[in-house]
Amino acid sequence: MFKKALEKLHNFRLLPVFVIVSMVIGIAIGKWYGISNFALTPPIDAIKAVFHGTYEFTVPNVIVLGVVIGLFMMMYPAMANIKFEDLGKAAKSPKQLLIVAFFNYAVAPFFMLLLAKIFLGGEKDLYTGLVLYGLAPCIAMVIVFTYLSAGNGPLAIILVALNSIIQMLLIPVYAKFLLGDVHFDVWVVGESVLLYLGIPLIAGMLTRFLGVKRFGEEWFHNLKFYLDTLSIVGLLFTLIVMFALKGDLILEKPFLIVQMAIPMTLFFWIMFVVVYLTGWKFGLNYKDAVAVGFNATGRDFEIAIAIAITAFNPTVALATVIGPLIEVPVMLALVWFAKKTEYKLFQGRA
Repeated sequence: MFKKALEKLHNFRLLPVFVIVSMVIGIAIGKWYGISNFALTPPIDAIKAVFHGTYEFTVPNVIVLGVVIGLFMMMYPAMANIKFEDLGKAAKSPKQLLIVAFFNYAVAPFFMLLLAKIFLGGEKDLYTGLVLYGLAPCIAMVIVFTYLSAGNGPLAIILVALNSIIQMLLIPVYAKFLLGDVHFDVWVVGESVLLYLGIPLIAGMLTRFLGVKRFGEEWFHNLKFYLDTLSIVGLLFTLIVMFALKGDLILEKPFLIVQMAIPMTLFFWIMFVVVYLTGWKFGLNYKDAVAVGFNATGRDFEIAIAIAITAFNPTVALATVIGPLIEVPVMLALVWFAKKTEYKLFQGRA
């Protein structure tokens, strides 16, 4: 009975319903507690404060920590499904690496800049927030979206690792070039890599290695159902948390959300479709094309929020916080789009 109930979460046709319900629950929580404050503590800073014993466990602060918990619940199952040997194979994929590097660093920041000029030219703070959001490619959730769309997980991890290294070198350059004199701690990129990628990767691979060694491959195959369930629950939980953080603001200032939603939705759809079709045109199979598409599309909201809070005013920070509220539902729609087009575009490609 319990397993049958969990199986409903695996029904992709029902996922939009679960997503909408999660968003509504989050907005209701945010409205009930009135926690849409502009001075939002980034999750990494919150964790540091916890370890230093200086963190105040108020309702909004606890919800901020929920972002970290939700992302771990999403990432850990995806990592546990990765085999060590597959990472080695994925690293030998120069075509895929070059496509992602080109779109992430030669196209995405400037495309987001163009959209900001078109849609938010008269709103300086929102304009700055949108440009910030386009600077850094995602280093966490794109693995989950690749996983949900049955893409190449090991390749996604290799691409994320590549982006993590390049980010540390290029983000300060892009920030200064696109936004002027901006000062922030570049080590926030390294901290994000450790928190959102390193810890789930180590935990997941240890689960697979030790579990298979002690109980066998069949045991892990049976465990996979519950890992997949955890990932979906983590996704829904993360949505609740993110929408709770700005729930009352969404109801009080819906036009602000719309202002950010239009250019962001255009960015995600156009970027993904162009990169996905580029992969198809270059002869990639479906699994690789999906991994490449999501890795060149997703943005690193943690980095954007951290830079906004450090170097800009609260309204700019607010604009970056709105980002993931839009990105996650749109990326889920892109998962659906990829799965719907797999057979038509990639039939016969191994």
